[in-house]
Amino acid sequence: MQDSLTHRVKRTSIKIFRITIISLIVIGIGVFCFYYWGVYDSGVMAGKVLRISKKGVIFKTYEGKINLETFGALKGTSPIAESFDFSVEGDEDALIKKLEEVSLSGERINLHFVKRYAIFPWRGDTKYFATSVEQAQGAKTE
Repeated sequence: MQDSLTHRVKRTSIKIFRITIISLIVIGIGVFCFYYWGVYDSGVMAGKVLRISKKGVIFKTYEGKINLETFGALKGTSPIAESFDFSVEGDEDALIKKLEEVSLSGERINLHFVKRYAIFPWRGDTKYFATSVEQAQGAKTE
C-alpha cells in the first residue's frame, strides 16, 4: 500500500513538472512572437534623409536618420533641427535603394514607419522601422 502511494505521488509530480515546463515554453514562444512581430505604433514622418548606412559588428543592419526640420512658434524664425533615427529590415532592398537615392538628392520625403515593442540586435538599433517612402507633397523636384 505504501509503495503504490509513493509511486502515484512520484508519477503525479513528474506529470505536473512536464506540464509546467511545456506551458512555460509555449508562453515563452508566444511572448517572443508578440515582441518580435507586434506593432505598437505606425505613422509618417516628413523630412530629408540625412543618411542611410549598413552598420554593426556581428549583425549588419541598415540604419537611417531623417531631418524633420520642425518650425518654432514664432514667425520668421529658423527651423529647429530635429532628427529621427530609424532602421530598415535587411530584406527590403527596393526601400533601401530608394532611401539611398533620396539621401543623395536632398529631396523632402514622407517616411512611413512602424514601431515595434522590442529591439533585437539582428534586426536593427531602433524600435522604428521604415516600411515605405514617397515624395512629399509640394516638394520641389529638380
